[in-house]
Amino acid sequence: MADTRQIRARKGPVTYFLRFFVIAYLAVLVIWPLWEVTSRTFAPTERGAEAGVAAFLERLQEPSVSYAFGLTATVAFWAVLINTAFGVGISLLITRYRFPGRRILSVLIDLPMSVSPVVVGLALVLAYSTGQGWFGEALEEVGIFIIGTTPGLIMATAFVSLPLVIREIVPVLEEIGTDAEMAASSLGANGWQTFRRITLPSIKWAVVYGVVLSMARSLGEFGAVKIVSPGAEFRGETATILIQNRYTNYEEPTAYAAAFVLVLASVLALVVVSLIRKEDHA
Repeated sequence: MADTRQIRARKGPVTYFLRFFVIAYLAVLVIWPLWEVTSRTFAPTERGAEAGVAAFLERLQEPSVSYAFGLTATVAFWAVLINTAFGVGISLLITRYRFPGRRILSVLIDLPMSVSPVVVGLALVLAYSTGQGWFGEALEEVGIFIIGTTPGLIMATAFVSLPLVIREIVPVLEEIGTDAEMAASSLGANGWQTFRRITLPSIKWAVVYGVVLSMARSLGEFGAVKIVSPGAEFRGETATILIQNRYTNYEEPTAYAAAFVLVLASVLALVVVSLIRKEDHA
């Protein structure tokens, strides 16, 4: 232990260089761009107009902006809800059971992290579009439409954010083992009672952590929802699509304001995650 402390206490040229490199790297790629977005968010709406919070709130009060954030919140909520229920079930399946194809299933879970979201959106279009999709025509006959509607946005968002919940729960389940669950079963507890009283309390912080990360990812999703959404005002325009549309249409102040809201949501998610980690280690 003493040798480790002595090594950490040494500060040579390499240490200072690495610190400077890391700080400069973060400043160029993270801090500076975010500062530019923030400064332009609170800039005056026009020459001679009032700047600050009033200008920011004025840009967010537009009906189309309110619609975009409302749709984004709805899609994120349902995507996280689906991922939480499905993620807990899949995590239990992978860690508590042995069956043929288990490793293949584990690899498929990580697929959304390695495949471009644009490809995900295109795959959903090929599968569920009414014109050429495998299931689109059959669903259309019963009055269900996926592509261009809110369910399609939820499916695309849930797909890209699913691994964030599972990969937080699986390591915890593997760490706690099955001794307590087997003891509960030997005492007469059924599956639901064992899960509710033994398993769930043990993984609660992992679930919350995964939910927060999944929510942050869902709020900022662009590629997949861009493909499956019409992307027009009051018609499938999420917050990220709104930012692109407004920026390309030279309505930059509104784009900056919407981007700042998403940045703020991400920062709050990081704060919540940090608090969760402190609570978990306490």
